[in-house]
Amino acid sequence: MNKFITFMVLILCLWIGRSLFVPILFAAFLWYLLNAIATYYRKIMPCYKSDKKSCDTPAKVYTWLANILSFATIGGIIFLFATQVKPMFWELYNATPVLQQKLLAFGEFIFSKLGISMDLNLIPNLPQIAAYVASSLAGVAASTGMVLIYLIFMFIEQSSFGKKIDSLVVPQMKTKKLRYILNSIDEHMKKYLFTKTFISAATGVTAYILLKIIGLEFASVWAFMIFILNYIPTLGSILACAMPIAYAFISGDTWHLPLFTAVSLIGIEIIFGNILDPKLTGKSLNISTLAILINLVFWGMIWGIAGMFFSVPILATIYITTAQFSSTRWIAVLLSADGNIPDETAND
Repeated sequence: MNKFITFMVLILCLWIGRSLFVPILFAAFLWYLLNAIATYYRKIMPCYKSDKKSCDTPAKVYTWLANILSFATIGGIIFLFATQVKPMFWELYNATPVLQQKLLAFGEFIFSKLGISMDLNLIPNLPQIAAYVASSLAGVAASTGMVLIYLIFMFIEQSSFGKKIDSLVVPQMKTKKLRYILNSIDEHMKKYLFTKTFISAATGVTAYILLKIIGLEFASVWAFMIFILNYIPTLGSILACAMPIAYAFISGDTWHLPLFTAVSLIGIEIIFGNILDPKLTGKSLNISTLAILINLVFWGMIWGIAGMFFSVPILATIYITTAQFSSTRWIAVLLSADGNIPDETAND
């Protein structure tokens, strides 16, 4: 009973403190992503695999260059969004009243074909949805300053993280096990975030090209939403496809536009989301799909869309940590995809 009360208090604290925890998580996400991109830039540079003594250029030069390229990559994405995608978002937002009328006409057509009376409550209110999304984005933008502050201090102090771990005293936990857990989390998170970002970007770019060829309006908006929503397991991919397909149905004068849009986007999601994504990220994490879905709903209830966005990294952290203690290994077994979990590291 005491454990249940403790668990419920913890959930309450997470929900109440979401305005504090979510910006920290976003900063940690960017910090991991920037480090992951820098790591891969470093791997393709000269002298990475060669003998360091035979390399004329100091290693720090390559490290700084990799970090600069990493920041430039993220900065380029932000610049692209601000100059190309953001204006299209506002155009789409201003067009929602017209789209609402088309949606009502489309709904009336469907209901008449089915021979039933039309219930307006079943038709989504697009202006209200757009206003809610806009207010949510405004809330995220308001916390951008705190995210940047957290991110800057994470980079300032990252060189001292190792020393802090060596000096950290945790009851009933040896330094070797603590280092193994943190290194495993660090390695898996960097690989997951880099791979997920690469796949999401490839999906978004491919969707943009195909939607441009098809002739669907606001192709850059749909492509950017596909890129962002692909970070959310299963549900994100469904929403990423459903919105442009629904828009094609509402705005199109013929069946060709929605049909080509549906075939193109579903095909892209099958190739990138169902074939490439599981092979590149699923096997490395070895986490059950059911556990991912339950975790997605759980964190979505606590932190909303931000909780869904971070649900997989949080679950992976729990999985790696619980696998290293005899009393909690059963949790890791339940979370795993096949029951095979990492061996428990010795305490000394």
